[in-house]
Formats: sequence, C-alpha cells, structure tokens
Amino acid sequence: MTDHALTGRTFDAVVIGAGAAGLVTSSGLGLLGARVALIEKHRFGGECLWTGCVPSKALIRTAQTLSDARRGNLVGLPATEIKFDFQQVMQSMRETIARIQPHDDPETIRKKGVTTLQGTARILGPGRVAVDDQELASKRIVIATGSRPTMPPIANLQETGFLTHESALELDEQPRRLIILGAGPIGLEFAQIFNRLGSEVTVVELLDRILPREDAEMSDHLREILETEGIRFLLGHKAIAAACLDEGREITVRGADGAETRITGDEILVATGMRPVTQDLGLETVGVELDEHGAVLVDAKMKTTAPEIWAAGDVTGKLLFTHVADYQARLIVRNMFFPFRARADYSRVPWATYTDPTLAHVGLTESEARQRHG
Repeated sequence: MTDHALTGRTFDAVVIGAGAAGLVTSSGLGLLGARVALIEKHRFGGECLWTGCVPSKALIRTAQTLSDARRGNLVGLPATEIKFDFQQVMQSMRETIARIQPHDDPETIRKKGVTTLQGTARILGPGRVAVDDQELASKRIVIATGSRPTMPPIANLQETGFLTHESALELDEQPRRLIILGAGPIGLEFAQIFNRLGSEVTVVELLDRILPREDAEMSDHLREILETEGIRFLLGHKAIAAACLDEGREITVRGADGAETRITGDEILVATGMRPVTQDLGLETVGVELDEHGAVLVDAKMKTTAPEIWAAGDVTGKLLFTHVADYQARLIVRNMFFPFRARADYSRVPWATYTDPTLAHVGLTESEARQRHG
C-alpha cells in the first residue's frame, strides 16, 4: 500500500531508495518524530534482501550442507552423496526471502512514522522532489539509491546473453557448465555454490590473483582450496568476446602473453563489480557532484556537495557492505538534527567473503600497513 494525495505535502526529509541505507535513515528519523517520506522505485528491502545477503547466504548454507555430507568420513560418519532437486533448492532460497521480507515491508515502515511511496523519484530543484506525477517539498533530501552490476566491454556479450548475481537467483534449471567473469567476493561465492551443487565452474579474472583487496597470502591459500574442490581459474586473462553456440555459450579470453583461449559453458555469470545508481535522479539540477566512478561525493558527515542533501550506502562508492550502509545512515540521522556532528571512520570496518573457509579481516592488511607505516 502506498500513501496517496501527496501533492503539495511538505516533509522534514525525503529519502530516495529503500535499501539498507534508506530504511535505516527513514526509520531513524521517523522514530525521532521527523516527518519523513521514503521513495522506492522497485522493491522495498533493497539488494541485501532480494539479491544480496539473504539469498546468497541461503544458497551457501545449502551448498555447505551438501559438502559436509560428502565429507562425513572425516568425522567418523559415512560419506553421503545427497540427491537434490535444483528447483527445490531455489524455492527454499525464495522462501527464506519471504520469511524476512515483512521486516522491510512498507506497512512495517509506516508504523515507524514514515510515509512510503512507490515510484520513480527525481530531484527538481532545491527542496523539491517529484515522484512520478506527484511533487513533494522537503528541506532535506537523502540519496540512497544503491548500486547495480557493471557490464564489462566484451564484444557480443549483450547478444550472447549472460547472468548477473541478480538474475542467477531466478534460475530454475542448473547450468551444467558455468563461466564466471570476476574473482571478487560475489564471483567466488557463486563459484563455490554452483560447484558444490555439481556445476563445472570456470572463473576468469583479469588480475593475477583472486580477491585483490585481501591479504595476498590468504587469497592465494583460498584459491588453492577452491581448486582442490574442482573450480578452474584463469587468472591474468581478459574476456574479449562472447558468442552463442548450438549448445551453450562461448567466451574468448586473452592471456598476458597475447594467446587466446575459448571457454564453453551453458551460462555466463558476470561478476565484475558494481556501479552506483545515479542516472536520471536530477542531481545536476542541485549541484550534487560525482566522482570519476559515478559515485556521489560525500564528506565525512555524509553531506554531498549540495546544501541539505545527504547520501548513504552503495551510491557513495565507499565500502559496498550492508553494515556500512547502516553505519552511514545512522550518521545522517545524527548529523541531520543533532548539534554534535559525527564523522565517518572506515579504518576498522570488518568484512568477509563467505566462501568455505570464510576469508575475513578488520582494518589494514599486512601489505596496506607496510605501505602506510613502512
């Protein structure tokens, strides 16, 4: 349900985007008694609920259970190969989403004093936001529009067809052979999920190692473990072309030595990164500046380059984690209405890649510490 007849309504704050950052910001302000409008174009709950944390961890749990059963002999139990139905696995994942979804439902949010709107938002000018054919007035605006998968410049990729981590969650038929482009956290988590479910997985990475933001020794050790499970890696290879075959798809990759290799698979999953969603928001009308990657520029208080406009979450391009979006949103709530301003500090942010084993760290890696402190 969406509130109607809002033309001419004035709010203390308008929040654009109902993912983690937008939900925390609007709920926090609403509970403080502010008059808040929360606008969402697609589904309330954002990436974490629908295409990120929740579904991926549900699939990881299923894949982990299968792997544990196969290795039962290591703990005195019979090694067991569990028969399963891929559609039932995917349905279980969707049921997990459905159980959690009510926490982010518009009705739940409205109980916190927030007005919810479903539609496309655009900033018309200072203090003015359009939602489809309605116009809202608000002195303060928060941009929390998140991010979406990047598309690498690969010849014929669009024509060939591909998956992202989002569309992979819509599969009802398991690919026998899966090509994954990108060896970052998303690519590796999906690689291990599908490998443990029985797919033949090949991971292509432009760099010479996986997880470049992690400690090199630890990421190399993780790669070795994943290789023993049967995942194939082509590191230092650039995907240059895609093509459809009579049975499946093909990716052509080029190594550092210039040699080209063709890889065939049933599906191609692109996991080469995320980019901020800032298009068609009208940011140029109010002077909100973007960085070279298209992220909204914010200071340590989460204020943009435009007066009375804040931003939080993936759209800021800082660290693309749900807990960072939550942290930034809480800073906005504090800084918007309280005199003692808080500043963001990302020096001790914990993060993890949910492979098995999990690779996690807090603060600087060894190489980063040596670069910074000698």
